[in-house]
Amino acid sequence: MGITVCGAVAGDADLELRGAVDPNHVGDHVEGVTITGAMPDVDVVVDFTHLGAARDNIQWAAENGVHAVVGTTGLSAEDHERFRAAFTTSNCVIAPNFAIGAVLMMRMAELAAPYFDTAEIIELHHDAKRDSPSGTAMLTAERMAAAKGSWAPDPTEVEVVEGARGGEGPSGIHVHAVRMRGMVAHQEVILGTTGQTLTIRHDTTDRSSFMPGVLLAVKRVADRPGLTVGLDALLDL
Repeated sequence: MGITVCGAVAGDADLELRGAVDPNHVGDHVEGVTITGAMPDVDVVVDFTHLGAARDNIQWAAENGVHAVVGTTGLSAEDHERFRAAFTTSNCVIAPNFAIGAVLMMRMAELAAPYFDTAEIIELHHDAKRDSPSGTAMLTAERMAAAKGSWAPDPTEVEVVEGARGGEGPSGIHVHAVRMRGMVAHQEVILGTTGQTLTIRHDTTDRSSFMPGVLLAVKRVADRPGLTVGLDALLDL
């Protein structure tokens, strides 16, 4: 993902790629810059790492007055509260998904939720993804639960294989995670009520799909005081 982000930033006439950080590839080059192990002098840092590193990187940005755009998933509500307090001289945008289609998918599921009795979320990702369920799936469930707090109970009495019904998210909405080679990022929201079902699905087939959202966040983070969670806030949805 880092290489893709570097390419997108370097290719945007309004932005300048000032550095790239990867402790495992120090000395290599990407888009004309040398990869280092320390943060360069920048206005905005973009983080697509893993959870432990992301927490440190975001805190560094807050302490050094640098704006942060974060796509690393797995950050908790407690993390968000800590960063909300930390970003006083710079701003931060954290989004579980930078694909604009995925943001629209979440918004459509939120709008549909009050009109259905049952709902389940299936998220499918590549087999190198470390966390499950995905941040996108959990945010979708949270927004659907906020739009409709009470759902029909799960009728399952006998679970033949433990975990077959997935994990239970907010308001009892079941979330299922698939990890499979050949996939990138996909999510399906299935809603049902008497006599009908509604399926809302988004498929990411290439990481380039995230770049318009990343670039939008990089350009607008300076105008979003403090912490912003979710790309939809930048899309005026």
